[in-house]
Amino acid sequence: MALEFLGSSNTSQGGGCPSFYRDTETGDIIVQGISLTDPDKRAQLLKVKPGEDAVVVPAVLFALHAEKVAGA
Repeated sequence: MALEFLGSSNTSQGGGCPSFYRDTETGDIIVQGISLTDPDKRAQLLKVKPGEDAVVVPAVLFALHAEKVAGA
């Protein structure tokens, strides 16, 4: 599986995340970010299955890279 870097947020401290990647084989989007650890917010998530996690991504990241993520 090769990943294509799509972009990151200018809010990142250290330049690593949050970021979007595309799996070049499947077209799936991979989101890199800080895990949601706030217990009150985690309790509001619906049906989190084993192996799944919630990642915090600033809304600005979606706005900056929406076309790339959508495959435009």
